[in-house]
Amino acid sequence: MACAAAMPIDLSPAPTAVAAGDLKPVEEEDEEVEVEGGGCGGGAVLVAAADGEAEGHPYDFHVSGPRNLPPPNWKEIIRSSWKDPNYKRMVMACFIQAVYLLELDRQDQKGEEDGLAPKWWKPFKYKVTQTLVDERDGSIYGAVLEWDRSSALSDFILIRPSGAPRVVLALRGTLLQKPTMKRDLQDDLRFLVWESLKGSVRYVGALAALKSAVEKFGSTNVCVAGHSLGAGFALQVCKELAKHGVFVECHLFNPPSVSLAMGVRSMSEKASYLWKKVKASLPLKEEATTPLESSKEASDKKRLRTEKKWVPHLYVNNSDYICCHYNAPSCPSAADGASDEQQQQHQSKASEIASDVVAKLFVTSKGPQKFLEAHGLEQWWSDGMELQLALYDSKLINRQLKSIYTTAAVSSPAK
Repeated sequence: MACAAAMPIDLSPAPTAVAAGDLKPVEEEDEEVEVEGGGCGGGAVLVAAADGEAEGHPYDFHVSGPRNLPPPNWKEIIRSSWKDPNYKRMVMACFIQAVYLLELDRQDQKGEEDGLAPKWWKPFKYKVTQTLVDERDGSIYGAVLEWDRSSALSDFILIRPSGAPRVVLALRGTLLQKPTMKRDLQDDLRFLVWESLKGSVRYVGALAALKSAVEKFGSTNVCVAGHSLGAGFALQVCKELAKHGVFVECHLFNPPSVSLAMGVRSMSEKASYLWKKVKASLPLKEEATTPLESSKEASDKKRLRTEKKWVPHLYVNNSDYICCHYNAPSCPSAADGASDEQQQQHQSKASEIASDVVAKLFVTSKGPQKFLEAHGLEQWWSDGMELQLALYDSKLINRQLKSIYTTAAVSSPAK
């Protein structure tokens, strides 16, 4: 679908009118009080005045968190909920929500005892062992969560359930709050202009935390999750490790897909295509690279892709114009002015690429339709979410992942 170019700013779950601790005491009258920005989707939350204390804060886990969670007990050892992809998606989203709330708790000077954030990781038997702090403004943009064995033992869960990661690195997106908004928007603009976040302080911190976790626990025991801008950081730090043959499970919610650099690259690709057509009409010249060398290089790339493959998980809402470009097919259509022959050529090439570079793209078109909700995090832990799984032939995914194997092929020593 066509998507308007826009800066990849996460407008939710940042509360625009009420932050944690800013709620006024509720009178004993039975009138309803409307709290703006209460949910991750940016919608209002109605709290009855008489029941305000019982209902709790709109960001409380029992108020806006997932429903129908399986109770933690010894049965998890035998029949692990983590084997269910929907359960894992839900938990990863909750961990990211916890990072958002860690920053809000910091701004309200709340700790583990009275903060909102701990309620979003404790039900899953995890604990925060490290917070990632932006040295420029002191804001929390990420956290490292580890399996909490002592908490699990209290519910007779003797070992970590199958499929549950030992460590999770969770990264939040943009918060439109004054203490951190300036630095968040700087990184948004960085991605908008360059389609890269490598120059950011947060990229350096996230990469260091990920490398430390991998060295300590092994890549198969580590998982990375990010939302919006945080998904952009998660993708790039995981790609950096993948270029060196270290593959980490990665979950990206509403990853940014719009940038000026992408528009320039698109024009460059069109110009390159026209130039190839011009060259094809000119007399042939001897190529500097022999067919044997070219064949060997292609064989090396294919071997690297076959032996090791990194498969990230992307979660996209078609109504979110920040991430919807990931759902755009790589093959041009007749509507784009492509001839039948050009469409066949692109489809053939795309099929060859897709067989080598694969990502799990989860797309929802029946979820929230309004932008603030479509880009929100709450939808990803909601019950009844209808997702379509595609090992997708997406132009953007192919471009993002193909660079990993191209770099590996170039840097691999000749035998």
